[in-house]
Amino acid sequence: MAWLYLVIAGIFEVVWAVGLKYTHGFTKLFPSIITIAAMGISFFLLSTSLKQLPIGTAYAIWTGIGALGTVIVGMLFLNEPKNLLRILFLFMIVIGIVGLKWSAGGSTE
Repeated sequence: MAWLYLVIAGIFEVVWAVGLKYTHGFTKLFPSIITIAAMGISFFLLSTSLKQLPIGTAYAIWTGIGALGTVIVGMLFLNEPKNLLRILFLFMIVIGIVGLKWSAGGSTE
């Protein structure tokens, strides 16, 4: 269950990271509320996952999911550059996330 909490926390990290763009420095009410709520949910789920997962592994995976998802959203919906090099580096993030998950095994530090 801890891994599921961590993945969902990473998805909410994408929501708040993208949401920051639309808050305009927290001057727009509705985007600011969504962003702050997503931050709270993301941090809560991350902290819940840490009851069973090692902090280094969980934090790296959480930030990896957030970075990966935010770049993909940017490329698909926000007109950010799409090129082979960016996709290659995204793939490297995926390899890192999978490698950290795999190497953590059943560890509950």
